[in-house]
Amino acid sequence: MRMFTIIVILLLGMIITAFPDKAFATDTYVFDNPVTEIRYKALIKELRCPKCQNQNLADSNAPIAKDLRREVFQLLQEGKADKEIVDFMVARYGEFVLYRPKVSPLTYVLWFGPLVLLLIGIVVLVLIVRKKPTIDRSAKLSSQQKSQLDQILKDK
Repeated sequence: MRMFTIIVILLLGMIITAFPDKAFATDTYVFDNPVTEIRYKALIKELRCPKCQNQNLADSNAPIAKDLRREVFQLLQEGKADKEIVDFMVARYGEFVLYRPKVSPLTYVLWFGPLVLLLIGIVVLVLIVRKKPTIDRSAKLSSQQKSQLDQILKDK
């Protein structure tokens, strides 16, 4: 009986970790109109959870994400514009909350780093290909080398 209990607990744990979005309650907000609901969904998909590395507010079940979703809902109910809400979140949590941060001196590496690395890779590849030794096909065999080659070929 004890083994059965352990197996059931392990199976439930596997189910919860396999489907985490089904294991937690989701937020339910009532919107005045469908446009506000669309704006809400767009904003929580565009804002990143401060605790999670690669999840937006819509996907995260972290307590801070739930608080921020509630905050976005309240700001929308107050009639704030999307830009005002995003600016509020950036002022409070920094540029990290944006999935697409603004181009500024602080984010140059983020925006232009991959391009620079690609260009460096191309330059290195070109240099390696150019330095590759070429085979001199014009070299002639001496008579002694020709006779040795003939002997080797006859022995086979």
